Amino acid sequence: MNRAAIVDEIFALYARRGGATYGEGVTQTEHALQTAALAERAGAAPALVAAALLHDIGHLLHDAPEDSAERGVDTGHESIASAWLSQRFTAEVSEPVRLHVAAKRYLCRAEPGYFERLSDASRLSLALQGGPLSADAAAAFAAGPHAAAAVLLRRWDDDGKSAGRTTPKLTHFRPCLEAALKR
Repeated sequence: MNRAAIVDEIFALYARRGGATYGEGVTQTEHALQTAALAERAGAAPALVAAALLHDIGHLLHDAPEDSAERGVDTGHESIASAWLSQRFTAEVSEPVRLHVAAKRYLCRAEPGYFERLSDASRLSLALQGGPLSADAAAAFAAGPHAAAAVLLRRWDDDGKSAGRTTPKLTHFRPCLEAALKR
């Protein structure tokens, strides 16, 4: 599949399933755009902006209902996303996506007050995802090669949930997506 076709496939996923919500008061597309815009505003490299845009694409790829968390089900969206992305993008995209849930669990252990700042939906999913990391697991996470990028992504993820926020359109991020594709 050529580079343009891969990006078109992503845009088609957002067109088809991006209007879904997941307990945050914004759609999947709005959340993705807000998260990517925050990464871009922070001066992140194109691959990390692409990761921010695509971090929840697993929700668009699985067939689980929108209210899975409320039903007590962890969809493993980060693993689904990472597996799909790793076939198309560099590790600088797929690894922060794979680790963004672990980053939430890490920050709950490592940063006082972080848990209290999480949205209700993030707290619910945290419980389903195993809760805060143990001290040993947090140390192992922090030592990993993509941990810093995953923590940045997690912070943008947490801040990218505001109803009505103005963002660029999906097509604005095409250059970042194309730059991060595997050669």
